This record gives sequence, C-alpha cells and structure tokens, in this order.
Amino acid sequence: MANLTAVLTQLEQERSRLTAQLDQVGNALAALKGSGMAKKRSMSAAARGRIRSAQKARWAKWRKTHKER
Repeated sequence: MANLTAVLTQLEQERSRLTAQLDQVGNALAALKGSGMAKKRSMSAAARGRIRSAQKARWAKWRKTHKER
C-alpha cells in the first residue's frame, strides 16, 4: 500500500508541474495574439460596392482616353 501512495503522490506532483507548464504556454500564446498581430478587418458589402464602382469608373475613363484609333 505504501508503494501505491508514493505513486499517487508522484503523479499528483507531475500533474501540478504539467499544469504550470500549460499555464505558461497559454500565457505565451495570449501574449502573441494580443500584441503585434493585427486583427483581420472586414468590409461591409456597401463599402465593397463603392470601391467596385469607383474602380469601374477609373477603368472606363482609362479606356475612353486610350481608345484604339
């Protein structure tokens, strides 16, 4: 029975050590996500439509001035 108690004590110590290491890894990941990494921005459909219209107008103007003669 003494061996079983010793094994259980060692396993609990190992679990505590691993938990501490996992906390450190989690903190490192949180730090990397929080600083230096930009959050991906999304654009509304209306904004994409305005950009699309403006680009079409630019191309139309370019085609008008560079018409094949």
